[in-house]
Amino acid sequence: MFDRIAGVYDLVNTVMTAGLHHAWRERAADRAELRPGDAALDLCCGTGDLALELRERVEARGRWVGADFSERMLELAENKAADRGLADVTFEWADALELPYSEASFDTVTVGFGVRNLADVGAGIREMTRILKPGGRCVILEITQPQKPPLSSFFKVWFNRIVPVIGRVAGDSDAYSYLPESVRSFPPPAKLAALMDEAGLTGIRYTVLAGGIIAIHSGVRPA
Repeated sequence: MFDRIAGVYDLVNTVMTAGLHHAWRERAADRAELRPGDAALDLCCGTGDLALELRERVEARGRWVGADFSERMLELAENKAADRGLADVTFEWADALELPYSEASFDTVTVGFGVRNLADVGAGIREMTRILKPGGRCVILEITQPQKPPLSSFFKVWFNRIVPVIGRVAGDSDAYSYLPESVRSFPPPAKLAALMDEAGLTGIRYTVLAGGIIAIHSGVRPA
């Protein structure tokens, strides 16, 4: 499915969010608190926007990896990196539930709009925690459901009716019918924070943005 929608992914994201998804990724990158020389992994990287946002913030001597299971998304991410002259970012295939990285490999692991697609969210967070260095930071940017009207009512109409229409116009109604279903089944912010705690992360906090539509979570692997 993600291979199929890769070509329209950036455009549809911009239409669905009125372009705000870029600002949300910037906020997530801020939460990563990167330092020169850090090793950073952006998991479920899609077409690479968050991975490249991380890379552009610090000196080139760090290690920069974007990982995804969609090969077409990875191709587009590589093209985007080349267009920006950021040839030192590596994009590679990986299964988020069985990451091909050794324990304590990264200072930062981020995920932007990808955790809700995991078959086992808790297992995915445990894998992210495993590959973090002691003191390393996990940052999760994800869509969530607003709980209070009028935004909660607007959100239901937008995601349940309008987004599938956008998907049909984009040429893949199944994929954009899946999107609202994945958001409905995803844990609310407090529950996601609890899963991060169960995975062994500490200092967990989350910020809800855009009236309750977006949440940014972060936590640290104990030193």
